[in-house]
Amino acid sequence: MDKIEQAVLELREMDELAAMRSPIHSLHPLTKLFTTIVYIFLTVSFYKYDLSGLIIMVLYPVLLFSISGVSVKTCFYKLRIVLPLVCAVGLFNPLFDRAPLLSLGGLAVSGGVVSMITLMLKGIFCLMASFLLVATTTIDAICAALRKVHVPAMIVTLLLLTYRYITVLMDEVAVMTTAYKLRAPGQKGVHYKAWGSFLGQLLLRSMDRAEELYASMLLRGFRGEFHYAEGKRADARDYVTALLVPAVLLFFRCYNVAMLFGGIAMGV
Repeated sequence: MDKIEQAVLELREMDELAAMRSPIHSLHPLTKLFTTIVYIFLTVSFYKYDLSGLIIMVLYPVLLFSISGVSVKTCFYKLRIVLPLVCAVGLFNPLFDRAPLLSLGGLAVSGGVVSMITLMLKGIFCLMASFLLVATTTIDAICAALRKVHVPAMIVTLLLLTYRYITVLMDEVAVMTTAYKLRAPGQKGVHYKAWGSFLGQLLLRSMDRAEELYASMLLRGFRGEFHYAEGKRADARDYVTALLVPAVLLFFRCYNVAMLFGGIAMGV
Protein backbone atom coordinates (compact mmCIF):
# COMPACT_ATOMS: atom_id res chain seq x y z
CA MET A 1 0.00 0.00 0.00
CA ASP A 2 1.53 3.34 -1.07
CA LYS A 3 1.38 6.59 0.89
CA ILE A 4 -1.63 7.97 -1.02
CA GLU A 5 -3.76 4.89 -0.41
CA GLN A 6 -2.69 4.92 3.25
CA ALA A 7 -3.75 8.57 3.61
CA VAL A 8 -7.16 7.84 2.03
CA LEU A 9 -7.61 4.87 4.36
CA GLU A 10 -6.82 7.00 7.40
CA LEU A 11 -9.37 9.63 6.39
CA ARG A 12 -12.03 6.98 5.99
CA GLU A 13 -11.10 5.57 9.38
CA MET A 14 -12.09 8.92 10.88
CA ASP A 15 -15.62 8.43 9.52
CA GLU A 16 -15.63 4.95 11.06
CA LEU A 17 -14.62 6.40 14.43
CA ALA A 18 -17.42 8.98 14.22
CA ALA A 19 -19.90 6.17 13.50
CA MET A 20 -19.12 4.36 16.76
CA ARG A 21 -21.59 4.22 19.62
CA SER A 22 -20.81 5.64 23.05
CA PRO A 23 -22.23 8.21 25.50
CA ILE A 24 -19.95 10.82 23.91
CA HIS A 25 -20.98 9.94 20.36
CA SER A 26 -24.65 10.23 21.31
CA LEU A 27 -24.33 13.78 22.64
CA HIS A 28 -25.79 16.55 20.53
CA PRO A 29 -23.17 17.93 18.08
CA LEU A 30 -23.76 21.48 19.27
CA THR A 31 -22.99 20.43 22.85
CA LYS A 32 -19.70 18.84 21.81
CA LEU A 33 -18.79 21.82 19.63
CA PHE A 34 -19.54 24.27 22.44
CA THR A 35 -17.59 22.38 25.11
CA THR A 36 -14.63 21.92 22.76
CA ILE A 37 -14.48 25.64 21.96
CA VAL A 38 -14.72 26.52 25.67
CA TYR A 39 -11.98 24.01 26.50
CA ILE A 40 -9.62 25.36 23.84
CA PHE A 41 -10.28 28.97 24.84
CA LEU A 42 -9.65 28.29 28.54
CA THR A 43 -6.59 26.14 27.83
CA VAL A 44 -4.81 28.75 25.73
CA SER A 45 -5.65 31.47 28.27
CA PHE A 46 -3.31 30.05 30.93
CA TYR A 47 -0.31 32.22 31.77
CA LYS A 48 2.92 31.05 30.15
CA TYR A 49 4.46 30.13 33.53
CA ASP A 50 1.33 28.50 34.98
CA LEU A 51 2.39 24.93 34.27
CA SER A 52 0.93 23.47 37.45
CA GLY A 53 -2.47 25.01 36.73
CA LEU A 54 -2.46 23.80 33.13
CA ILE A 55 -1.75 20.16 33.99
CA ILE A 56 -5.26 19.61 35.38
CA MET A 57 -6.76 20.40 31.96
CA VAL A 58 -5.56 17.02 30.72
CA LEU A 59 -8.51 15.46 32.58
CA TYR A 60 -10.95 16.60 29.88
CA PRO A 61 -9.42 14.69 26.94
CA VAL A 62 -8.45 11.73 29.13
CA LEU A 63 -12.02 11.26 30.38
CA LEU A 64 -13.43 11.69 26.87
CA PHE A 65 -11.04 9.09 25.46
CA SER A 66 -12.06 6.68 28.21
CA ILE A 67 -15.81 7.20 27.79
CA SER A 68 -15.90 7.36 23.99
CA GLY A 69 -13.79 4.26 23.42
CA VAL A 70 -11.46 6.12 21.05
CA SER A 71 -7.87 5.05 21.55
CA VAL A 72 -5.28 7.61 22.65
CA LYS A 73 -2.79 5.75 20.50
CA THR A 74 -5.01 6.35 17.47
CA CYS A 75 -5.15 10.05 18.30
CA PHE A 76 -1.38 10.49 18.43
CA TYR A 77 -0.91 8.36 15.34
CA LYS A 78 -3.35 10.47 13.33
CA LEU A 79 -1.71 13.67 14.60
CA ARG A 80 1.86 12.44 14.13
CA ILE A 81 2.58 15.08 11.48
CA VAL A 82 0.96 18.04 13.26
CA LEU A 83 2.21 17.36 16.79
CA PRO A 84 5.93 17.96 16.06
CA LEU A 85 5.05 21.27 14.40
CA VAL A 86 3.02 22.36 17.43
CA CYS A 87 5.75 21.31 19.84
CA ALA A 88 8.38 23.13 17.80
CA VAL A 89 6.69 26.50 18.38
CA GLY A 90 8.23 27.01 21.82
CA LEU A 91 11.63 25.42 21.26
CA PHE A 92 13.44 28.76 21.25
CA ASN A 93 11.89 30.04 24.48
CA PRO A 94 14.81 28.79 26.66
CA LEU A 95 17.20 30.85 24.54
CA PHE A 96 15.36 34.13 25.10
CA ASP A 97 14.15 33.66 28.69
CA ARG A 98 17.07 32.39 30.77
CA ALA A 99 16.14 33.88 34.12
CA PRO A 100 15.73 31.17 36.82
CA LEU A 101 12.10 30.69 37.74
CA LEU A 102 12.14 27.73 40.13
CA SER A 103 14.43 25.12 41.59
CA LEU A 104 13.98 21.36 41.41
CA GLY A 105 16.27 19.40 43.67
CA GLY A 106 18.84 22.18 43.60
CA LEU A 107 18.66 22.47 39.81
CA ALA A 108 17.57 25.90 38.57
CA VAL A 109 14.88 25.85 35.88
CA SER A 110 14.60 28.92 33.69
CA GLY A 111 11.35 30.61 32.78
CA GLY A 112 12.00 29.76 29.13
CA VAL A 113 11.93 26.03 29.86
CA VAL A 114 8.69 26.34 31.83
CA SER A 115 7.03 28.49 29.15
CA MET A 116 8.23 26.06 26.45
CA ILE A 117 6.64 23.07 28.20
CA THR A 118 3.48 25.07 28.91
CA LEU A 119 3.16 26.10 25.28
CA MET A 120 3.72 22.54 24.08
CA LEU A 121 1.10 21.17 26.46
CA LYS A 122 -1.39 23.81 25.34
CA GLY A 123 -0.96 22.75 21.72
CA ILE A 124 -1.17 19.04 22.54
CA PHE A 125 -4.29 19.44 24.69
CA CYS A 126 -6.06 21.57 22.06
CA LEU A 127 -5.21 19.09 19.30
CA MET A 128 -6.50 16.21 21.42
CA ALA A 129 -9.78 18.05 22.07
CA SER A 130 -10.19 18.88 18.38
CA PHE A 131 -9.45 15.28 17.40
CA LEU A 132 -12.05 14.02 19.86
CA LEU A 133 -14.65 16.33 18.35
CA VAL A 134 -13.98 15.02 14.84
CA ALA A 135 -13.62 11.40 15.99
CA THR A 136 -16.98 11.39 17.81
CA THR A 137 -19.01 13.58 15.43
CA THR A 138 -19.58 13.26 11.70
CA ILE A 139 -18.56 16.16 9.49
CA ASP A 140 -22.21 16.67 8.51
CA ALA A 141 -23.22 17.00 12.16
CA ILE A 142 -20.38 19.43 12.85
CA CYS A 143 -21.41 21.58 9.88
CA ALA A 144 -25.03 21.50 11.03
CA ALA A 145 -23.93 22.67 14.49
CA LEU A 146 -21.91 25.49 12.93
CA ARG A 147 -24.96 26.65 11.00
CA LYS A 148 -27.01 26.64 14.20
CA VAL A 149 -24.62 29.19 15.69
CA HIS A 150 -24.99 31.23 12.48
CA VAL A 151 -21.59 30.62 10.92
CA PRO A 152 -21.97 31.81 7.28
CA ALA A 153 -23.26 29.10 4.96
CA MET A 154 -20.44 29.71 2.47
CA ILE A 155 -17.76 29.00 5.07
CA VAL A 156 -19.54 25.88 6.32
CA THR A 157 -20.05 24.61 2.77
CA LEU A 158 -16.37 25.15 1.98
CA LEU A 159 -15.45 23.19 5.11
CA LEU A 160 -17.74 20.33 4.14
CA LEU A 161 -16.62 20.18 0.50
CA THR A 162 -12.95 20.42 1.45
CA TYR A 163 -13.27 17.51 3.86
CA ARG A 164 -15.32 15.43 1.44
CA TYR A 165 -13.21 16.21 -1.61
CA ILE A 166 -9.82 15.36 -0.07
CA THR A 167 -10.42 11.66 -0.56
CA VAL A 168 -11.63 12.22 -4.13
CA LEU A 169 -8.52 14.27 -4.88
CA MET A 170 -6.27 11.59 -3.41
CA ASP A 171 -8.04 8.92 -5.46
CA GLU A 172 -7.32 10.95 -8.60
CA VAL A 173 -3.67 11.29 -7.61
CA ALA A 174 -3.47 7.54 -6.99
CA VAL A 175 -4.96 6.76 -10.42
CA MET A 176 -2.62 9.18 -12.20
CA THR A 177 0.41 7.93 -10.27
CA THR A 178 -0.42 4.32 -11.14
CA ALA A 179 -0.83 5.25 -14.80
CA TYR A 180 2.52 7.06 -14.76
CA LYS A 181 4.28 4.08 -13.16
CA LEU A 182 2.89 1.77 -15.85
CA ARG A 183 4.28 4.06 -18.53
CA ALA A 184 7.63 4.50 -16.77
CA PRO A 185 8.50 1.13 -15.16
CA GLY A 186 11.43 1.11 -12.81
CA GLN A 187 11.37 4.88 -12.30
CA LYS A 188 11.12 6.09 -8.73
CA GLY A 189 8.45 8.77 -8.37
CA VAL A 190 7.38 11.28 -11.01
CA HIS A 191 10.23 12.81 -13.00
CA TYR A 192 10.61 16.54 -12.45
CA LYS A 193 10.11 17.19 -16.18
CA ALA A 194 6.61 15.74 -15.90
CA TRP A 195 5.57 17.72 -12.83
CA GLY A 196 3.94 20.53 -14.82
CA SER A 197 1.81 18.29 -17.02
CA PHE A 198 1.02 16.01 -14.07
CA LEU A 199 -0.29 18.88 -11.95
CA GLY A 200 -2.17 20.37 -14.90
CA GLN A 201 -3.94 17.10 -15.62
CA LEU A 202 -4.70 16.69 -11.91
CA LEU A 203 -6.23 20.17 -11.83
CA LEU A 204 -8.42 19.51 -14.88
CA ARG A 205 -9.55 16.10 -13.61
CA SER A 206 -10.22 17.57 -10.15
CA MET A 207 -12.33 20.38 -11.59
CA ASP A 208 -14.41 17.90 -13.59
CA ARG A 209 -14.97 15.67 -10.57
CA ALA A 210 -15.78 18.69 -8.37
CA GLU A 211 -18.44 19.90 -10.80
CA GLU A 212 -19.97 16.43 -10.96
CA LEU A 213 -20.02 16.10 -7.18
CA TYR A 214 -21.56 19.50 -6.63
CA ALA A 215 -24.17 18.90 -9.32
CA SER A 216 -25.13 15.59 -7.69
CA MET A 217 -25.45 17.37 -4.32
CA LEU A 218 -27.75 20.00 -5.84
CA LEU A 219 -29.89 17.29 -7.45
CA ARG A 220 -30.29 15.72 -4.01
CA GLY A 221 -31.59 18.98 -2.59
CA PHE A 222 -28.48 20.52 -1.03
CA ARG A 223 -28.86 24.29 -0.62
CA GLY A 224 -26.19 25.07 1.97
CA GLU A 225 -28.24 23.78 4.91
CA PHE A 226 -27.94 20.49 6.76
CA HIS A 227 -31.49 19.45 7.56
CA TYR A 228 -30.60 15.80 7.01
CA ALA A 229 -28.06 16.00 9.86
CA GLU A 230 -30.51 17.43 12.39
CA GLY A 231 -32.29 14.23 13.35
CA LYS A 232 -31.29 14.33 17.03
CA ARG A 233 -32.82 16.93 19.29
CA ALA A 234 -31.02 18.17 22.38
CA ASP A 235 -32.28 16.53 25.57
CA ALA A 236 -31.71 17.14 29.28
CA ARG A 237 -28.38 15.29 29.20
CA ASP A 238 -27.08 17.60 26.48
CA TYR A 239 -28.09 20.72 28.39
CA VAL A 240 -26.55 19.44 31.63
CA THR A 241 -23.32 18.59 29.81
CA ALA A 242 -23.22 21.98 28.08
CA LEU A 243 -23.53 23.72 31.46
CA LEU A 244 -21.62 21.41 33.79
CA VAL A 245 -18.48 20.74 31.73
CA PRO A 246 -17.70 24.43 30.98
CA ALA A 247 -18.39 25.25 34.64
CA VAL A 248 -15.88 22.64 35.81
CA LEU A 249 -13.33 23.80 33.23
CA LEU A 250 -13.82 27.40 34.33
CA PHE A 251 -13.23 26.32 37.94
CA PHE A 252 -9.99 24.63 36.86
CA ARG A 253 -8.99 27.83 35.08
CA CYS A 254 -9.71 30.15 38.00
CA TYR A 255 -8.25 27.96 40.75
CA ASN A 256 -4.99 26.02 40.70
CA VAL A 257 -6.44 22.64 41.59
CA ALA A 258 -3.04 20.91 41.55
CA MET A 259 -1.65 23.35 44.11
CA LEU A 260 -4.86 23.12 46.13
CA PHE A 261 -4.69 19.33 46.43
CA GLY A 262 -0.96 19.55 47.03
CA GLY A 263 -1.52 21.92 49.95
CA ILE A 264 -4.21 19.62 51.38
CA ALA A 265 -1.90 16.61 51.05
CA MET A 266 0.96 18.45 52.76
CA GLY A 267 -1.39 19.51 55.56
CA VAL A 268 -2.46 15.94 56.10
